[in-house]
Amino acid sequence: MKSRIIAGVVAVLLATVGTVLLLSYVAGADQRALAGTQTVEVLVVNKGVPAGTPAKSLADSVGRQSVPAKVRPKDAVTSLAELGDQVTTVELVAGEQLIKSRFLDPAAIKGEEAVTVPKGMQEISVQLEPQRIVGGQLQPGDTVGIFMSLKPGDSGVPVTHLIFHKVLVTGVQGLAVPTKADATASPTAAPVPSGSVIVTLARTGADAEKVVFAQEFGTIWLSKEPSTASETGTRQLTAKDLFK
Repeated sequence: MKSRIIAGVVAVLLATVGTVLLLSYVAGADQRALAGTQTVEVLVVNKGVPAGTPAKSLADSVGRQSVPAKVRPKDAVTSLAELGDQVTTVELVAGEQLIKSRFLDPAAIKGEEAVTVPKGMQEISVQLEPQRIVGGQLQPGDTVGIFMSLKPGDSGVPVTHLIFHKVLVTGVQGLAVPTKADATASPTAAPVPSGSVIVTLARTGADAEKVVFAQEFGTIWLSKEPSTASETGTRQLTAKDLFK
């Protein structure tokens, strides 16, 4: 009887020791997997966050985690303080890294929501380099002129023309949002985009076809064209017309 009790106690001790060793092994698995790999700390979402949530409210929803440096996004957030008063633009899912492109200034979001597409029109987007959109100084609600250029085709010569006037801009993606510090340092200076910008325009179906054609087979430039801008004096321009 005594030997059975001793055997039982030994079995319990062995099971306990085995459990502790297993938990220790599992806890160290991540460290062993990262051994010899350059790692960095990132902020990772621990639980789902709805769109429109202020960055300042995310402290309980994110945590720090070490990951290989090669999988850290270029716009990864290292501190919630970097986001200031911005809010999430989309729902954040548990397990994803926190990146700056998922946040935006609330004023910018409201500005986009305030633009109403005129009845009978549809929205069409074009992807352009910053110099083709007035250096990036466009916002939803602005109106623009659309210049289209086509390379030599059936006509045998390249041609440029200001096709559409005062086209409504309904959305702009890819522009940096000015911070309070930027405005204080230089009220007239706007941040310069580092890559392509997507501009969404409101046009009729027939006009949208022309925009798509020019994007596919030619080039497009946009001018900032307010309601007071003149529309006269433009024409189809070729090389021989430059010096007239």
